[in-house]
Amino acid sequence: MQLTLRPQNRVLRMESGRPVLESALAAHVNLPHSCKGGNCGSCRARLLSGTFHYPRGRPLGISAAEAADGYLLLCQAIPDGDLVVEARELRRVTDVEIRSLPSRVERLERFAPDVMGVFLRLPVVEDFRFRAGQYLDVMLPGGRRRSFSIASPPHDAGLIELHVRRVSGGEFTVQVFEQLGPGALLRIEGPLGQFVYREPADPASAGPMVMVAGGTGFAPIKSMLRHVLETGLRRPLHFYWGARHEVDLYQRAWVEERVTRFPELRFVPVLSMPSGDEASRHRTGLVHDAVRADFPDLSAAEVYAAGPPAMIAALRATLPAQGLPAERLYFDSFAYAPDVPARS
Repeated sequence: MQLTLRPQNRVLRMESGRPVLESALAAHVNLPHSCKGGNCGSCRARLLSGTFHYPRGRPLGISAAEAADGYLLLCQAIPDGDLVVEARELRRVTDVEIRSLPSRVERLERFAPDVMGVFLRLPVVEDFRFRAGQYLDVMLPGGRRRSFSIASPPHDAGLIELHVRRVSGGEFTVQVFEQLGPGALLRIEGPLGQFVYREPADPASAGPMVMVAGGTGFAPIKSMLRHVLETGLRRPLHFYWGARHEVDLYQRAWVEERVTRFPELRFVPVLSMPSGDEASRHRTGLVHDAVRADFPDLSAAEVYAAGPPAMIAALRATLPAQGLPAERLYFDSFAYAPDVPARS
């Protein structure tokens, strides 16, 4: 089966039974995507010809009206035959090579009861280049894979830092918490994704940068924070971290130490389900509401957000009313999905 991309007139091979997006990524064609679970709508494209089906029904990320209008979600659409699709290809963002490499677990660090820091060392002879905000896939037995954002910055890639949240029934996360140890070998593939820090054309006149994390969405935000702060780029940085409880702000001390060192960084933790006296020490409510309250005018800002689909959806729905141009909201939607098959 063939996939033809318009307007590029690019033709790719698709594998039967595999989502369109997976076939495109396997061919190193970088189409817009984020959660890969059908929730965020980032991979929406227009079908020009051909038929497809969704194995579990119409995904949440596309409305009935959009589907009737001829749109589909590439991450969930299974082709029935040849397809012609109108979708933009993102080339400038992925100026790095996607590679499959062995890695060794250097150490594990328990950040919180349900969050483990995994630090991977790559072979000395390998040059793994990535951009702040990207992710990699850990390859699992049976051709499956799990995706994790890279928390370390490109300029300090001696160890690749991942933040792994324990998920009930998640085979790999259980392995991380109960079986994995220093010296274990893992195969990774990456870097992947278009959620990356964009260097401003004129750093001296760049507007404020608002960063929003939900849960382990902190991982790619940490990569960006380190990149900006440690490479000498000076611009106003406002970091909002939404969590249910104080313990979920699992690297709060790390962030607060940076606040003391870098006067341009402001940190605002927001708890949605505070318990005990937590409400007396933190802002409470939903993190997107805190951003809206603090920034009535976002017309000169850039917003980078990573976290659960509900948080991303709320930011996309509300921040334009604060004057934020849609093209300056960059996001990565973290939706848990079962281990997915390896790309061909």
